[in-house]
Amino acid sequence: MYDLVDYTVIDISQSKQDYQGVEQLLSRADLKLDSQVTIFVVAKFNTTIIACAGIDRDIIKCVAVDPDYRGNQLNLTLMDHTIKYANENGYFHLFLYTKPENIDFFKGCGFYPIVEITDLAVLMENTPVGIRQYCKKLNTQQKEGEKIGSIVMNANPFTKGHQYLIQYAASQCDWLHVFVVNENASLFSFETRLQLVKDGSKHIKNVTVHASSPYIISRATFPTYFLKDKAKIDRAYMGIDLLIFRNYIAPALNITYRFVGTEPYDEVTKAYNEAMSYWLEDKAISVQSAITVVEVPRITEGDTIVSASLVRKLLASEQYEQVKKLVPPTTWNYLSANLDKFKI
Repeated sequence: MYDLVDYTVIDISQSKQDYQGVEQLLSRADLKLDSQVTIFVVAKFNTTIIACAGIDRDIIKCVAVDPDYRGNQLNLTLMDHTIKYANENGYFHLFLYTKPENIDFFKGCGFYPIVEITDLAVLMENTPVGIRQYCKKLNTQQKEGEKIGSIVMNANPFTKGHQYLIQYAASQCDWLHVFVVNENASLFSFETRLQLVKDGSKHIKNVTVHASSPYIISRATFPTYFLKDKAKIDRAYMGIDLLIFRNYIAPALNITYRFVGTEPYDEVTKAYNEAMSYWLEDKAISVQSAITVVEVPRITEGDTIVSASLVRKLLASEQYEQVKKLVPPTTWNYLSANLDKFKI
């Protein structure tokens, strides 16, 4: 029967029938359609979609096989076609998130676990050495000192608040490593955000600004299609992101502290800050050394707390004099030369 199965690539945004077929199949597998993926490799039998796997750049998502057609040959062939399609489009280092119960299947497809959050989620990659090679590169950027600090920031865009956080953390450490999150869901491109952070902190001598990697997870790109409860989604995202940092990134650079700005408004970010204490400091969570979390009060401009979200709102409403008060000269120089990009 499997010889009669046709494997093809579809764009569900271009076909209502294909969209419904994939959505129904995922529902039968107790999965949701991920809004970030439209390209699927599908297996069809008599024009009916019986298996699918989505591709979102370097992440494989929404893998499902109709319960009536499950079997190793169909599963493996589907994954072979999916990996081949990703490779043909320039993506060779692939990731996938799945439920822990699926680990053995995806191991059989050539994927290896990086971190697992018990009963919730596991992140895997299609190489046994990917995370180790990344840490080996980081290891070459180690700096001497007893107190090595870190900050992970989006900087969308880089504000006086970000600059103050870096200055304060650097003053408390022998060396500070700053990671700029790489994601496609920001108003400012990754390349722009990275450069603004570098420009705004180049006067601080004991700082290294790192271009982020797929191993620092963005909330905007974390898939939620296999978790239905928001609390579980948040726990899975926070756990995966923070355990990768604790188990791999921090040891590679001898990081012992992580600095973060307080969050008075955004409940999601506030919860993430609170989760840091558990995932980074609890000795029972990991065999790796605990990382001390330091919350730094946000600075204000007048009575206003400086934030990137406020800067974006002011840009959208063309309140440029207010923007100028909230960002360093290096950021303002970029903004003032590109104001047309931010007009709605």
